[in-house]
Amino acid sequence: MVYVLKDWLSTITGRAAPRKRANEQGKEMDRPAPGSGDGQPAGQRDRLPPGQTLTARFPVLHAGSVPVIRVQDWRFRVWGLAESPFEMTFDEFRSLPRIEITADIHCVTGWSKFDTSWAGVTGAEIVARAKPAPDARHVMVHAPGWSTNLPLDDLARTDVLFAWEYDGKPLDGAHGWPLRLVVPHLYFWKSAKWVNGVEFIADDRPGFWEQAGYHMRGDPWREERYRGR
Repeated sequence: MVYVLKDWLSTITGRAAPRKRANEQGKEMDRPAPGSGDGQPAGQRDRLPPGQTLTARFPVLHAGSVPVIRVQDWRFRVWGLAESPFEMTFDEFRSLPRIEITADIHCVTGWSKFDTSWAGVTGAEIVARAKPAPDARHVMVHAPGWSTNLPLDDLARTDVLFAWEYDGKPLDGAHGWPLRLVVPHLYFWKSAKWVNGVEFIADDRPGFWEQAGYHMRGDPWREERYRGR
């Protein structure tokens, strides 16, 4: 069953955002109360950004339906302001150096999940192979019907992954199969699902949710949820 999350963006900004959906155990999710991390043990409070609530679940949030992607037809493409643009099949992509990370993740809707495990290729590896031009300072990450923007420095970290595994198993479609970007240090909408390309660009420009009013960067420790706040 599919449930629709409350649209907070229209309340905060007066503008409607694309509706998010959650497939979640038969319950509609509400925004946690700000400061709800205050009841956590001290070690957890240090890891929980302001306005977030810890959950053991992994809510499924996205706009629209899950795309049907045939791995044999899937291609990962790198283009734009790069000296070495390239294109890879899924098997070729998975032949790149693989690493595993364990990271806390924080959703703009108010939940956080600790110690999530991912496996894939680092953003630093993709940036190194692409060899960005001197004027490339940002990237646009692309997926079917979706995009999200990042500063190049945020992508080029060794703790940022293009992941195909979660918790030791292949991603399922709802969590981004065959490839999901994982950017643990930013709100989780920046961790785009169903990724199939990276475009290197000179100037920052808004992606899907950013066009609807979400913050251009999304640092959870600064509560960069929406633009102008």
